[in-house]
Amino acid sequence: MKNWKFYNALFVRVLSIMLLFFGSAFLFYFGFRYNAILVGAFVLIFLFEMYFFIKNQLSFYDKTINSILHNDFSTHFPEEHKKGDFTSLYNLYDALKVQKQEQTSKELIYSSILNSIDTAALILEKENDTWSIFIMNDCFSNLFKVPKVTHWKYLKNYLPGLCNEIENIGFAEVKNAISIKIEEQDLQTFMLQTSYTQTYDKEYFIILLDSIQRVIEKKEKEAWINLMKIISHELMNSLTPIRALSQNLLHIVDQEELEEDDFEDIKSSISTIINRSDHLQFFVENYRKLAMLPTPNKQMTPINALFEDCLRIMSPILKQEGIELINEIHSSRSISIDKNQMEQVIINLITNSIHALKEKEEKKLIVSSYTENNRFFIVISDNGKGVDAEIRDKVFLPFFTTRKDGAGIGLTLSKNIIEAHGGYLSYQTDEDKTSFVICLI
Repeated sequence: MKNWKFYNALFVRVLSIMLLFFGSAFLFYFGFRYNAILVGAFVLIFLFEMYFFIKNQLSFYDKTINSILHNDFSTHFPEEHKKGDFTSLYNLYDALKVQKQEQTSKELIYSSILNSIDTAALILEKENDTWSIFIMNDCFSNLFKVPKVTHWKYLKNYLPGLCNEIENIGFAEVKNAISIKIEEQDLQTFMLQTSYTQTYDKEYFIILLDSIQRVIEKKEKEAWINLMKIISHELMNSLTPIRALSQNLLHIVDQEELEEDDFEDIKSSISTIINRSDHLQFFVENYRKLAMLPTPNKQMTPINALFEDCLRIMSPILKQEGIELINEIHSSRSISIDKNQMEQVIINLITNSIHALKEKEEKKLIVSSYTENNRFFIVISDNGKGVDAEIRDKVFLPFFTTRKDGAGIGLTLSKNIIEAHGGYLSYQTDEDKTSFVICLI
């Protein structure tokens, strides 16, 4: 940083002091002692003035640099120092001040985003082997009824169960369920997910917690809302024409004389009302199938026998559709199931694959099974068009279907049957293959 004004002023002061000093010595040498003392006094005054001049300059530099080092940009920068000797320093100070303000704005935005999410979030920061709380969002504070403390050791006083669990895993990345006691309440189960990251000389540990009960309630609520939309849609599709036709019939019979065309209208309207009523009855019967699923009558059943019966039923349709069946089930294992209900599930899944393969030239259906972690898996795969991304969350929704002739209960009923057996039904889809997986415990 070249401050020519400062150096010029300093040079003038040093030169003046030197001239006065030599002048005082000259006067003293020639016997003008009082004049020499007076000039010497001026030398001292100039020395003190130069000392304070340099001190003020260095003091301002030191004060400004300390403010920058401590991220304190509240210091007022005098207007006269914004130009001249301090121009470069002011530009640096101002640029860092703007960066600090932008960083603070971003931190406020990030904090606002974290506070708006419905998941308890806690971000820890490690410095000098000590963990402190970098950010605790509102959901975490409200859910666990803890104030927004700044140190890990203080949080342990409120949530010893969670903190001990984190310490026991050594602040490692995990994703599992954890039971936590909140104040004097019973243990509650949460889904714990953690991640670790490092930047420069600091380490960060992110903790996310979701109440499993709340997640279940949210999913149930979403499922009910979607179900009611579908039921309302089906009911209105039938009730709207029935009401319109009934009003038309009432208008016709109120006439004094009926013509031949009126009888045709009456006959057509009644026929339509009967058809829509039949549709409503069919819809209600399907709903009863879902709502009144009988308890499985489990018996030990060989896997080979189960699939032989299912494939015997479906074989003519597979041949008719030109579908190549690849049977990779060679297990001699027997499992405890309700054979009739399980056959219904497998036939439903194979039927879905048949429809998925309609537009394919090369049609393949693969059935397989395997055992893993004491669980038995049955997989039914096809190379059909797969499940579109926009409907993946609706696949198991009652009465939802993409087929014109479908009732929309096949997959829902299959899912309910598997869950009644203590297992679960899921699916995986990609560009080449879609697989429905039955897991039995």
